[in-house]
Amino acid sequence: MTDWPRRVAIVSDAWHPQVNGVVRSLSQIVAELSARGIAVEVFGPDRFRTLPCPFYPEIRLALMPGAGLRRMLADFAPDALHIATEGPLGLAARRWARSQGHAFTTSFHTRFPEYVAARLPFPRAWTERAVYRWIRRFHGAGSAVMAATPSLIGELRQRGFGNVCHWSRGVDTASFHPALRREESDLPRPIFLYAGRLAVEKNIEAFLRLDLPGSKLVVGDGPDRAHLERRFPEARFTGMLKGEVLTRAYASADVFVFPSRTDTFGLVMLEALACGTPVAAYPVTGPRDILGGAVPPVGGLDEDLRAAALTALDMDRTACRRFAEGYSWSAAAAMFLRNLVPMAARRSTIRGLARGRLSLAR
Repeated sequence: MTDWPRRVAIVSDAWHPQVNGVVRSLSQIVAELSARGIAVEVFGPDRFRTLPCPFYPEIRLALMPGAGLRRMLADFAPDALHIATEGPLGLAARRWARSQGHAFTTSFHTRFPEYVAARLPFPRAWTERAVYRWIRRFHGAGSAVMAATPSLIGELRQRGFGNVCHWSRGVDTASFHPALRREESDLPRPIFLYAGRLAVEKNIEAFLRLDLPGSKLVVGDGPDRAHLERRFPEARFTGMLKGEVLTRAYASADVFVFPSRTDTFGLVMLEALACGTPVAAYPVTGPRDILGGAVPPVGGLDEDLRAAALTALDMDRTACRRFAEGYSWSAAAAMFLRNLVPMAARRSTIRGLARGRLSLAR
């Protein structure tokens, strides 16, 4: 497409060496855009002096990045700007773009208001409303905010976001595949697996409290790991796994359990499905969007998570793999590109583009 931007700047407070869904998504998009001959640069905290993030000391946040980021963006001279996160770098990029009259897009990756409310000693509903008010203002200055699923788009509209468009995700089916499945294991079967960050917002205790046959396997790390290991000594905790070792864990499990009620998508579900492993989850945003329309079914969705997990045991692993193959990063990158706007776009043009995206997302 000749109207694709030639130089794309992505500003994100989540970037390597962090390991999370935002970093994986952006890394895949960078690779896909580069393969299309687009010059893409990610401006992350690795380029700045940093300090530890409250509640997540292993995550580093850029310290006063404004002047340095302005110079870097000016040197790169992008013709499209995407601000991925609402942290110090995202705020600095937003401030620079507005001061220069540049158009930009944003994306809603994380339910930051819910995460903040879960950690502060204030009434939860009040805290969420206050933080959503700020988040809505942050994203409202852009031409469009990209959201991962139709359910999330609907939720954001209900919260007053007026410029939402769809940007789905994909899975690397070459890296995640069933070929490494092994039947032998020192864990009694069936094996129910969770993989991801070990933090309060992931609702992992809901999985570990379930009365299930066989074994529970927990892959990942995070601030709640020590607490969870003490409370649930019968579960096997591996720590963080990568590469073929992670793929083998996915492929060797009988069911992947996704207990989160707050994730906006859930890339780990697609990774498990690509390895042939069915998913059990609550019928909420993310799982409902990914699994709800699958025929034949590739996961169990139920407010009774135990029932969902037991239902998933009987699902066809070949169908799981085939379903995951429909989620390509190439298609996700094409959606991302269509959502971008030229930095020099006039305000009237931006409004028209946003209205067009809204109608397409309905």
